[in-house]
Amino acid sequence: MLHLTLRNRPWMLTVAGIVLGTAVAVAQQAKRVDDAALRNAGSTGEEWLTHGMDPGEKRFSPLNQINATNAPRLAQTWAFDVPGGNNNAAPGGGNQEATLLAANGALYGITTWSIVFAVDARTGKQLWKWDPEVNRPAVQSKICCGVVNRGVALYEGKVIAPIIDGRMVALDMVTGKPVWEARVAYPQEQYTLTMAPRIAKGKVMIGASGSEYPVRGFVDAFDANTGVRAWRFYTVPGDPSKPFENEAMRKAAPTWSGEWYKMGGGATVWDGMAYDPQANLLYFGTGNGGPWPEVLRGSKGKDNLYVCSIIAVNPDNGEMKWYYQAVPGDSWDYDTVQQLTLADINFGGRARKVLMQANKNGYFYVIDRLTGEFLSAVPFAPLNWSEAMDPKTGRPFIHPRAFYGLDPVTIYPGPGGAHNWSPMSFNPQTGLVYIPTTFMNSSTYRVNPETFVFREGGRNTGTGRGAAPPPGGTAPAEAAVFVPPMVGPPGIGKQETLLIAWDPVAQKERWRAAGGGSTGGGTVTTAGNLVFQVLPDGRLMIYSADKGEKLHEINTGLRQGMGPPITYMVDGKQYVSVMGGRGAVAAAPGRGGGPGAGAPGAAAPGAPTPTAPTPAAPAAAAAPAPGAPATAPGQAAPAAPGGDPSTTLAPPRIMTYALN
Repeated sequence: MLHLTLRNRPWMLTVAGIVLGTAVAVAQQAKRVDDAALRNAGSTGEEWLTHGMDPGEKRFSPLNQINATNAPRLAQTWAFDVPGGNNNAAPGGGNQEATLLAANGALYGITTWSIVFAVDARTGKQLWKWDPEVNRPAVQSKICCGVVNRGVALYEGKVIAPIIDGRMVALDMVTGKPVWEARVAYPQEQYTLTMAPRIAKGKVMIGASGSEYPVRGFVDAFDANTGVRAWRFYTVPGDPSKPFENEAMRKAAPTWSGEWYKMGGGATVWDGMAYDPQANLLYFGTGNGGPWPEVLRGSKGKDNLYVCSIIAVNPDNGEMKWYYQAVPGDSWDYDTVQQLTLADINFGGRARKVLMQANKNGYFYVIDRLTGEFLSAVPFAPLNWSEAMDPKTGRPFIHPRAFYGLDPVTIYPGPGGAHNWSPMSFNPQTGLVYIPTTFMNSSTYRVNPETFVFREGGRNTGTGRGAAPPPGGTAPAEAAVFVPPMVGPPGIGKQETLLIAWDPVAQKERWRAAGGGSTGGGTVTTAGNLVFQVLPDGRLMIYSADKGEKLHEINTGLRQGMGPPITYMVDGKQYVSVMGGRGAVAAAPGRGGGPGAGAPGAAAPGAPTPTAPTPAAPAAAAAPAPGAPATAPGQAAPAAPGGDPSTTLAPPRIMTYALN
């Protein structure tokens, strides 16, 4: 018997090896990113599966390995140079606005020119890249507002990527090879894709940007496995001589007049979107009207549905369930596409399922997400386009002079907004929303309908505009500039960038810190009582989520073009990753060959070093922290083409950090 056992030991070891190998393979098998996984996205914090971390876009992680006690130990673990395109195409373009996604030990990202890539989340080693080979010279002139891309989506083994030229492509998550391609829109019609797609019930949802051009906004739903379009919801009505696409368009048509449809109408969907699986509702925000002044749309005194609105639809068929219009008759580029965050809070003494938005127009909105009932809108930043808000209907009382004409009028906020695309985050433990904010930015508008000439296929804002001095200042204009009275929190008389912790229940600010702004970077908050904030100048700030105490500051070595941070866990270690950088930048005075504060000929990002925040009072500005070259240790930053010592090449990078 002993002899038989020994003689058969190789066979037994082989069987054991097969069993063990199978077990290991099963254990290492990739987790399926399906509808169930996306419904529960964010529940563990180990992965970052969708744009806003969870379907409600809270950007809250339950991870707490990095916390308020050990945050100063955070240190760089790896860096990755974001790839350029095929044929030696440079990785240039605009800001790195994409939110990275993390799944199965890999990070998935997309560049400004829509090059999709995957890297090992532990080491930063590139796994694959795929270049859609966009015809850059032909497309760039069609792009409304910058060569940017805000991210990809994951679903059932596929990375679904929006291509800036109007295509949408699904790639195999493991190999990066194309699975399907769909056409959302055409750049020849002045549409471009810049938003991150979202997934709801097996469908991929996406809109297109371009409201400064003669376009008609829409949201499309495609089958996420085949790329076949399931439905389209237009955000403004089309030619009234043709049948309405649905009842929503029939309802909207009387709020327009003239021949608006010949100029598109605008209301494009290019950022904010959220999904409530239990209510089976998809939410999205719509952009500005086109042209900007309502009088040029032939709709003076009309609401122009559904520009600058929040809309809820059934993701199965695109049927509208409710809408709320934040800015009736928009004339100030007040897109309502900012991040939509879903939360369950106690509001007005009862539990409510709400949708929250820090709008470009300076108001923080709380809306019942099941019914669309308006709950509150309170200024979180100084504004003057609106005098007050009807507490029952949520309709703003727009200052009569805000509807500008031949005489110049200065409006706060300006088109950059009090809050724009820079992601905010909501921490259910503190009950606070962390908003990257710009105070006291403005624009001075005027319009002459008699001299307006519509340009077919061209930009048609239709306004004369520009920055203006603060209230009480003197404008260098031939006509006196009218400045409506300010409402909301006081500014300091000049533009400033802030991080604001906002209490949506008490409808008030809890703390603030200097630095940030409505565009660039962004935030994520965690169960470790932390807020991570990326500043436009490349610094990664860490604050306590409850009190806003500054715990740590990291100079990433990047300058400009900063995207938002994410956090994830692999092999029991929590990481924080940031993507940023634009390419050639100017060296700051006195800093040798290190990356400077801005691109040649551009103003510095201007984010001062934050100090300990104080409730409801601006923090003092300090000098920016010294820069550090975005190069590997011991490696000099390469000179710009031509050997100009005043510039260096700072390639876009992913910087990743963990506890030392």
